[in-house]
Amino acid sequence: GYARSETAGEWGDLSWELRSVNHRYLDLHMRLPEELRTQEAEIRQRVSAHLGRGKIDCVVRLNLGAKQRARLDVDQEQLKALAEGCEQVARVLPGTQLDALKVLQWPGVLREAKPDTDALGESALTALEEALVNLNQSRAEEGGRLESMLRERCATIATLAAEIRERLPQVRDHWRAKLAARLADIEPAGDPGRIEQEIVIFAQRMDVDEELTRLDSHIHEFEKALQREEPVGRRLDFLMQEFNREANTLASKSQDPDVTRLGVDMKVAIEQMREQVQNIE
Repeated sequence: GYARSETAGEWGDLSWELRSVNHRYLDLHMRLPEELRTQEAEIRQRVSAHLGRGKIDCVVRLNLGAKQRARLDVDQEQLKALAEGCEQVARVLPGTQLDALKVLQWPGVLREAKPDTDALGESALTALEEALVNLNQSRAEEGGRLESMLRERCATIATLAAEIRERLPQVRDHWRAKLAARLADIEPAGDPGRIEQEIVIFAQRMDVDEELTRLDSHIHEFEKALQREEPVGRRLDFLMQEFNREANTLASKSQDPDVTRLGVDMKVAIEQMREQVQNIE
C-alpha cells in the first residue's frame, strides 16, 4: 500500500509518505527530522495500532516556513557577556566603537530559531493518523483484488478435483482391462484369485479419495478464513502448505496421463495462490 498526507502551520509545511510491503512481522523504518525525534515512540505506537504485519517505510519531510527562518533568536546571556567584555576593552582602549552586526556574528550570540515543537508534534501526529487511514484504505482495495483472485483459484482447484474424482473409475476400468489383456497372452492362465488380489493392491495404491476429500476440506477452510475480520495471512500460508502437500501426493499416485495433467494444473493454481498469500496480513 501507499499513502501520503500533508499539514501546515506557523512552523512551516510537513508531509508524510507511507509505503508497505509484505513481511513476516511488523518491521517499521522511519526517517524523521530532528524536530520530531522526541515523538518517535508515539509514532511507533500509532503505527502499531493500525497495522499488524508488513515492512513499513515512514518518511517525514519538514520545510520550516519563511517566518520561522526569518526570526532571529539571540542568546541574551551570551550577548550580555560579550557586552561586558566590550566594556572592559573600551576602558583600556578609549574610543573603541561597538559594531552591532559583528556582535551578532560572534559565535553563540545568534542561535538558530527553534519551531514550536508542541504545535509541530501535534500536527505531525494528526497528519500521521490521516496517512494511516489512507494506507489501510489502499491496502483494503488491494486486498479486495487479491481476494477475488484467490477465490477464483479456489474454484479452479475444486473443479480440477471434481474432474479427477470423475476420472478415477475410468482409470480403474482401463487398468483392469489392460491387465486382463496381458494375462490372456500368458500360458498357462494365471490364478484368478491372484489377479483379483493384484487389482485390489493397485486400486489401493492409486486411491486418491482421501487426498481429494482433504482438498475439499482445505478449500472450505480457506473460504471461511477469507470471511474473517482479523488478520489471516499466516493461517492462509499454513493452508497453502496443506494444499501443496495433497496435490503432490495426488500427483505421485497418478497412473493416468489425464489425471497427471489435472494434478499439474492444480499445482500451478496452488503456486499462484501461495505467492499472493504472502501479500496478505
